[in-house]
Amino acid sequence: MTEPSSARIGEPLPRVDALAKVTGMALFPSDVPAPETAYAVLLTSTIALGRIVRIDSSAAETVPGFLLLLSHENVAGCIKTPHAFAGLSTTTVESVQVMHDGQIVGLIVAQSYEGACEAAACVRIDYEPSSAAAGFDSPGVQRRRVKEANARHQDPRIGDADAAYVSAPVRIAADYATPTQHHNSIELLTTTCWWEGDRLTVHEPSQFVLDRRYLADCFGIPVEHIRVVSRFCGGGFGGKTSGTPRTALCALAARRLNRPVKLVARREQAFTINTYRAETRHHVRLAAHHDGRLLALIHEGMEITSRPSTYSVAGTEVTARMYACANIRTEVSIVHADRNTPGFMRCPAELPYMFALESAMDELAHALHMDPIELRRRNDTDRDPIDGRAYSSRSLMRCFDEGARQFGWSDRPAQPGTHRMGEWRVGYGCAAASYPAVLGASAARVSLDGEARARVQLAFHEIGNGAYTVIAQAAAAALGLPLASVEVELGDTRLPPSNIAAASNGTATTCNAVTRACAMIRDRLLEAARQDPLFGTDPSLQAAQLMDGCLVAGGARLPIASLVERIGGLVDAEGAYIVPDAPPGAIERLRQGIPAFGGGVHGRTHVALSLGAHFVQVHVHVLTGEIRVPRVLGVFAAGTIMNRRTAASQLTGGMIWGMGSALHEATIVDPGSARYINRSFADYLIPVNADVPSVTAILLEERDEVINPMGIKGVGELGPSGMNAAIANAIFNATGRRLRSLPILPRHLI
Repeated sequence: MTEPSSARIGEPLPRVDALAKVTGMALFPSDVPAPETAYAVLLTSTIALGRIVRIDSSAAETVPGFLLLLSHENVAGCIKTPHAFAGLSTTTVESVQVMHDGQIVGLIVAQSYEGACEAAACVRIDYEPSSAAAGFDSPGVQRRRVKEANARHQDPRIGDADAAYVSAPVRIAADYATPTQHHNSIELLTTTCWWEGDRLTVHEPSQFVLDRRYLADCFGIPVEHIRVVSRFCGGGFGGKTSGTPRTALCALAARRLNRPVKLVARREQAFTINTYRAETRHHVRLAAHHDGRLLALIHEGMEITSRPSTYSVAGTEVTARMYACANIRTEVSIVHADRNTPGFMRCPAELPYMFALESAMDELAHALHMDPIELRRRNDTDRDPIDGRAYSSRSLMRCFDEGARQFGWSDRPAQPGTHRMGEWRVGYGCAAASYPAVLGASAARVSLDGEARARVQLAFHEIGNGAYTVIAQAAAAALGLPLASVEVELGDTRLPPSNIAAASNGTATTCNAVTRACAMIRDRLLEAARQDPLFGTDPSLQAAQLMDGCLVAGGARLPIASLVERIGGLVDAEGAYIVPDAPPGAIERLRQGIPAFGGGVHGRTHVALSLGAHFVQVHVHVLTGEIRVPRVLGVFAAGTIMNRRTAASQLTGGMIWGMGSALHEATIVDPGSARYINRSFADYLIPVNADVPSVTAILLEERDEVINPMGIKGVGELGPSGMNAAIANAIFNATGRRLRSLPILPRHLI
């Protein structure tokens, strides 16, 4: 019987955690048992702006099993909310002030979940409401430029874009809009915590377990006294990135009751106690020669935020660098309204900002009577138009050309509204996809035992992205082992520090750290092999490889297990990868909860982007305006692909997300009350199987020898980028109607 071969980079291996997930053996944070657990339920405001006049809990206190009510009456001063955090969040219980719809105003704890729900229903809260500003057009909002609110922000610009625009022979100007969108992960927002003396343990779905500074400051304890565990996270993409007031409230309740407290927030509460994708507006002006070469690019963006926050995604950092142009001006503003604070949501900057740019490029192509792909070809560039830095690699036109060939782009009708199949108008659309290839810092510990089984440990996170699999695959490939011989442990602050699972940096950051630790182990094995009386004399030993469970040099093979036994039965190493752009002490900063990022559009020597091209066919019914998307194809170039199966899964999922952005997703805000209306899966629409008959992701081979030692770029947030524009462009090609505000609904086409 032959031994299983070692895993290879790129091989489409199945997920190592699949069985545990589908059988229920994978413990998500709310599944973790704790003795004598009490159960918490949040109380949230029913007004968007005003003050609490009275909280009457007398009826709640008579409910059997009632234990505790936390509110401003007994919390103020007990949780030391850090000043920096207070500027980001509007969800606190420290005062009578209500700053947004659904703000946390209290926490009920009881012996059972049912008892906590009943007690919460019995609490009466009286408010004194004030008139709230809901959005961009509401009276009372405040607008300011991001660079005035954030000194570090820079609006990319070069040349004199306004003058070039005015004098150009071909010009287009258009306004675009994207709506509020909310995280609706399968896993709800949960927290389970308990104290052991002055040490706090928290089980909570997290994309960054090391972010303990908020809790440490709240309770005046060292960061090292807080343990956060999140071995599995049922969907993140920005909604579970940092410490939250709900965590601090649960921890305070657990301290007062001296027992574990578990909270599982209701889905409708997640719309207001968590961050979300803010609505945006864009004014884009493009000018070109008659041959399509861009003369001017002006992109002005505007984003909603809360009253105290200066948060913005400022996506012109990417749109200004997509195409060759000598005259570029961008500006981003934020508008303060009476809303909860927005935050990162998958492809946070590029999904709204690339919608505007790629729609405008399609409009320019139509004005030029030019194929949209040809327009992009004439403006392709190998250097950043803002400062002249080279791209680490750039395969945009390769993606467009391969996609056009496989999609059948040549069948696209050049004249909009001319192709019909019975009662359906047919249209084709395309758009570029782009996402910065950022990197982080990470440490990783790898241990190899006498049976040639490896264990990999790091405080990274599985959020549905396949982290367990690609990390195991990196170690298996580096150590010459089959995938089944590698065990991965993630999601615990007791493990070596790793970067936040965000900005599509995870695979590149963690796999480079893991392979460095494995290289240290290989050196130990090589040293042991040199002691072998026969093997050590092999002149090819210095070039030895680990494969199929053996150290192989020339024609000789020495089992890894025997080398480990020779060393003492166990060999381990802790390696680290630190992105060159990271500040000094990046690993120690990670331990303190400060993530490190570099590369992307801010690399010192290069601009690094993952790129792709979307192709969409749409059908629009001539009578009802119903929109169907029978075919979606995406072609992507993202450097070294660790696992083609997990990468394709991320990309197709992202493409479907982009389809939802174009045709389904929108949180409706009542303009009078500034409250969210559709806070449920019944009313918040997302694509389902019937909406997606065919979606295909193609991965091109791309070598990037600049970005990191393994040449890996991110794919997790590349799939949604530009997809909404491709669909809007296809609808224009089908109907001749240009729709610039998302989502596009049948009523817009009747």
